[in-house]
Amino acid sequence: MKLDYCVLGTNNIEEAIKFYDSLFEGTELNQVFSTDRMTFWQCEDFAFAIAKPFDGKPATNGNGTMVGLNVGSEEEVKRLHNKAIELGGTCEGEPGQRGPKYSAYVRDLDSNKIVFSV
Repeated sequence: MKLDYCVLGTNNIEEAIKFYDSLFEGTELNQVFSTDRMTFWQCEDFAFAIAKPFDGKPATNGNGTMVGLNVGSEEEVKRLHNKAIELGGTCEGEPGQRGPKYSAYVRDLDSNKIVFSV
């Protein structure tokens, strides 16, 4: 079993699209589909999306919830962590070895927690 797709909620779709378009530059994820409520980035075997919640209520982040993205190298972990911070995200853990994984943690503009790891 493997992760097929991930959807994170947003309260500002335009700013979230700018954030993730810039963050995913130079990666295998490419924006493939967008509506006024949802935008998808996809690669060969994974899709990532942001969405305004279907129920119309504000998007919230889950305490203890995070999405892990394996990015292939320690250099890419560092690059994406730095890029997310440059784009207005916040640091939740500098790049470093944590158990068997080299990883770094950020929160996006809606406070969704993302980990880049290898």
